[in-house]
Amino acid sequence: MTDTAPRPTLEAVAARAGVSRATVSRVVNGGDGVRDILVERVRKAVEELGYVPNQAARSLVTRRHDAIAVVVAEPETRVFADPFFALQLRGISKELTAHDNQLVLLLTEGRDDHARVGRYLAGGHVDGALVFSLHLDDPLPELVQRAGVPTVFGGRPGWSGDRRGVVYVDSDNRGGARDAVRHLAGLGRSRIAHITGALDQTSAVDRLDGYRDVMADADPRLIAEADFTPAGGERATRELLGRCPDLDAVFAANDLTASGALRVLREAGRRVPDDVAVIGFDDMLPLAEQTDPPLTTVRQDIEELGRLMARLLLRGLDRGTPQEGVGDAPSSVVLPTTLVRRASA
Repeated sequence: MTDTAPRPTLEAVAARAGVSRATVSRVVNGGDGVRDILVERVRKAVEELGYVPNQAARSLVTRRHDAIAVVVAEPETRVFADPFFALQLRGISKELTAHDNQLVLLLTEGRDDHARVGRYLAGGHVDGALVFSLHLDDPLPELVQRAGVPTVFGGRPGWSGDRRGVVYVDSDNRGGARDAVRHLAGLGRSRIAHITGALDQTSAVDRLDGYRDVMADADPRLIAEADFTPAGGERATRELLGRCPDLDAVFAANDLTASGALRVLREAGRRVPDDVAVIGFDDMLPLAEQTDPPLTTVRQDIEELGRLMARLLLRGLDRGTPQEGVGDAPSSVVLPTTLVRRASA
């Protein structure tokens, strides 16, 4: 074992800066009432000595842990395979890092994981939580409420019960779906199929509703349920071709689903877009640009979704929000979507 040098103390910083210990504490913990010239001296001493605040002691003063739980209601195999989650987590991480907060990632695979996450949130380890990819029967909203942690949700709430004070960030899923289907209809396509996402999630329900807004009289056999995965897209496309071989367009609930649909259409000898036009949703790069042909899709700013979630939560915490919610934080945000035209439609 090697000897380690003792960590610089608050008193050492105060001596180097020529100020009181209380002044150093106020500067280090972000307090007010310290003249600019003294703030600069303290910061210089901190840098010279390599002082790192003791987080436990700092928490006693600020009542903050500078840590945010990010709860993804999906198993790790899904989270690490789907680029959607990487983009959203990147947006969250950038915003938290800019405000010197730590990201604590919590994933849920089953009921035992839900109980574990509930205990962790209730244990006072974090200042707040960002929760997304919820399913309709998910117990997480109730667990979060019971834990009393300020929370921002990713996606429109779909659970039953009291939603007062619930803050969420979402994209205009229904409007984006309408734009996609209208574009296909504008190309002269009349047998437009829809491959849904997992219908226990509000994003998939909203995209299906957007399809129905335009295709109110569509043959119900043109709708096939999937699960936001390439394999789901492949399976649903085979079902659609078996039921409706004369289909001439497909609107897929996301780009991964569309990529599976493109593979099956190619195997079946259907030319895209000549025989069948295809549109996805998300505009996940580089996936959307590297499909064959490159994918026309509805763009939502996934990284911005993550950034906004973190921003709303931190803003609420900075305003001294009560434990039961993000009270005086800004209301929920729904981001617009844009149709990005490429070669598939």
